[in-house]
Amino acid sequence: MSVTFETPIYPLPDRMLSIADLLSCFTNPKHFVRGMSRYSDLHLKVGHPAAFRYDGDIRPINEGAPLTADMVEALIYPLLREDHWIRLKNEALTDIDASWEWTEKSISFRLNVFTDRDGIAAVIRALPSQIPTLEEIGFPSEAVWQDICRLQSGLVLLTGNTGSGKSTTIASLANHINEHRLVRIISLEDPIEYVFKSKSALFSQRELGRHIPSFSSGLKSALREDPDIILVGEMRDRDTISLALTAAETGHLVFSTLHTRDTQGAITRIIDMFPTERAKEVATQLSMALSYVICQRLVMNQAGGRSVAMEVLKNTLPVGNLIRLGAVHQISTMLETQTKDGMNTLEAHLKLLVQNGTISVLEAMDSANDPQAMHMLLSKM
Repeated sequence: MSVTFETPIYPLPDRMLSIADLLSCFTNPKHFVRGMSRYSDLHLKVGHPAAFRYDGDIRPINEGAPLTADMVEALIYPLLREDHWIRLKNEALTDIDASWEWTEKSISFRLNVFTDRDGIAAVIRALPSQIPTLEEIGFPSEAVWQDICRLQSGLVLLTGNTGSGKSTTIASLANHINEHRLVRIISLEDPIEYVFKSKSALFSQRELGRHIPSFSSGLKSALREDPDIILVGEMRDRDTISLALTAAETGHLVFSTLHTRDTQGAITRIIDMFPTERAKEVATQLSMALSYVICQRLVMNQAGGRSVAMEVLKNTLPVGNLIRLGAVHQISTMLETQTKDGMNTLEAHLKLLVQNGTISVLEAMDSANDPQAMHMLLSKM
């Protein structure tokens, strides 16, 4: 296909746009709040205008024409490797995860290309040009991230919905460790999003489909490569979970992600991945290997842009006992009462964001896991 990054393809009433024109929206300083673009994703779908996710809402380009299949293919072609393009054209049941770096603008993108009933579609997500500092991420307490970055072993899980910033938070933690500790870090990613250069740490990044066939096989290899810290993009299956728990138990610090709506759900999800006869064994292993579960959500700021709200669970001795005994439902009580250990509910962090004027009361109520608890907290302000 004879198109380039700057080939005009997408028609507006007064001009034609290239994929470069579309992606430049992510670098326009007019749309930045606290150093972060209010644009997060570009959506391309046959039969609909190109659309951006802006402050969390999908907004089509004003007066943009409906995309044709040829337009979508031409727009994404410059962003894909040749092997990705061959797979997309020759394999009926496939979707492509890829990354692409716009070096001139110092910004990277994560792509997912797939097909639906109308034809080819794509979602292109912008990654911040600079990895945010841990102060900029917005933890409810600095003591939490400081404790995590000092850990020598254990499992740290970041959970939340797709697009809630889990990968960015892990990247920020990894970057801090990379700058301050003399350790060996190996990451297993799908795809590589943030590019790290070794600083105090020695950092190797491996990509699914390019350097490793699966997360589980990458983990097996990593355990033979003298790592101190292993970053696993996602715990998708039993083998990956088993290996991550074993690595955390045997003196490694492991970071990974899950898609759950709260910290308690992450523990339940892991145990439920295994057959009933193994549930007690896995619960016991998890009770010893787990260090932290952080569930995060992006919430709308009153002044525009979005902030992170977090629920933080630390695996103290009482929490470990509840996991081991299968009383996971009682963990919510620990989150509410063991605040001196650095734990907090999502609602407590939302209240803090309301108090400092970052978000509205309505946004806090809409974002809470427990609206009744949220109402009670806000009524005491």
